Amino acid sequence: MSSESLKHYNHMESNKIFGFWIYLMSDCIIFAILFATYVVMINNTADGPTGKDIFELPFVLIETSLLLLSSVTCGMSVVSINKKTSNIIFWLTITFLLGLVFIGMEFYEFYNLIKQGYGPNKSGFLSSFFTVVGTHGIHVVCGLIWILVLVFQILVYGKNINNITRIMCFSLFWHFLDIIWILVFTIVYLMGVI
Repeated sequence: MSSESLKHYNHMESNKIFGFWIYLMSDCIIFAILFATYVVMINNTADGPTGKDIFELPFVLIETSLLLLSSVTCGMSVVSINKKTSNIIFWLTITFLLGLVFIGMEFYEFYNLIKQGYGPNKSGFLSSFFTVVGTHGIHVVCGLIWILVLVFQILVYGKNINNITRIMCFSLFWHFLDIIWILVFTIVYLMGVI
């Protein structure tokens, strides 16, 4: 590949990453609206349970720790770009497993709340809670699917420039989800208990 075509190719890849940043900013707007709605609805319990009644902070702290640890393993996959392909796949697999356990815990929490009669139709508070946490959970599930596709592409095509760009975009997405979860933990769970 000539130096001119390589320069053009690198420019295209940087445009993809810039475009992905724009997507993340649009996601920020969505979550900002969901958080604002939650803050408005936090006291609209319709004589139902409040956050103090239903939130189990030790459980949520374990969830938070798992997701933050997955952020470290995701970062290790980016650090491994200059190493063997098997290192990237190893760290992506660990990230996937931690994310999967996180989602399992979130489903468990939702299932138990609905089983106790505290579903999203019970009050404005619960509706906004399920919406904020559920939207984050949907993003994590999409990230897990992305990991599977990314590992497949790396196995088939190796560490080409497209896959490196995909790893970089995935890393941005996963770290974004961790930042959003810290806000969920603080605004939803901690404010709900206070």
